[in-house]
Amino acid sequence: MNGVGTDPGGGGNRPVSVDSSVGSQGPGVAPGRAGRNLPAAIAVGVALGAIVVICLVVSRAAFVGLVTVTVLVAIAELSTALGTRGLHVPTVPLAIGTVGMLTAAYQGGTEALVVGYSLTALGIVGWRLADGAVGFAGDVTAGIFVAAYLPLLAGFAVLLDAPPDGARRVAAFVIVVVCNDVGGYTAGILFGKHPMAPQISPKKSWEGMAGSVLACALAGSVCVPTLVHGHWWQGTLLGIALAASATAGDLGESALKRDLGVKDMGALLPGHGGIMDRLDSLLPSAPIAWLLFAAFGLR
Repeated sequence: MNGVGTDPGGGGNRPVSVDSSVGSQGPGVAPGRAGRNLPAAIAVGVALGAIVVICLVVSRAAFVGLVTVTVLVAIAELSTALGTRGLHVPTVPLAIGTVGMLTAAYQGGTEALVVGYSLTALGIVGWRLADGAVGFAGDVTAGIFVAAYLPLLAGFAVLLDAPPDGARRVAAFVIVVVCNDVGGYTAGILFGKHPMAPQISPKKSWEGMAGSVLACALAGSVCVPTLVHGHWWQGTLLGIALAASATAGDLGESALKRDLGVKDMGALLPGHGGIMDRLDSLLPSAPIAWLLFAAFGLR
């Protein structure tokens, strides 16, 4: 089955045929040239952005709560998808560990986040031991992978919000990653001709990647001086780095979905897919943004 689907992608999309009877859009929804229900996708995107802004404005605790709930939903989606290959993720210790890891990051910083991840991994091993040896290695490996992929990476978004200007740092980070999707999607639709990774995501093009880099560099050069009082060149470097990490995250999730034989990780968000399909670019970009802000001396 060919289709653009619901993933705008950091590398850009190419117009290809779509089977509109499957995926997150639902039966009978005409996807249009972009291959998805754009009005629904835009409306959902705006709503999600508004929720993030509201939580950042209300308090740091509200933002941590939003991240925690989002990660727990994503864990359910990814665990279900992994279950199609006979892997049973120990979700109880993983859910408890997620709350503990993100709370630890909120209260104690980087070291506490790492300790929380280590304890979560031990909890997964201990919980799975009770079910015997059959399938033990696969289930434990899947659980530890999910713990690293979701709550550990998401913990860096919580760390981004730790300084006094943390809300503005998170805003800059999110804006740049969103521009990666928008720039890649637009350039890919208009100019995409050369596939970037045809065996993983045929719709991603090098032209779309160029659009992502340009959009992210421009967004970073504006957001960093405006929001966190850095230099424009620091914002440009941030944008280029996040374009690379976001695209890698997008392609990584695409490879995972192909291996698992699923189109989307879920159907919670009309025009987008599941929560996992919106986090694929954000998750690997959070630690990169955190590291670069620290390297720039913007602690």
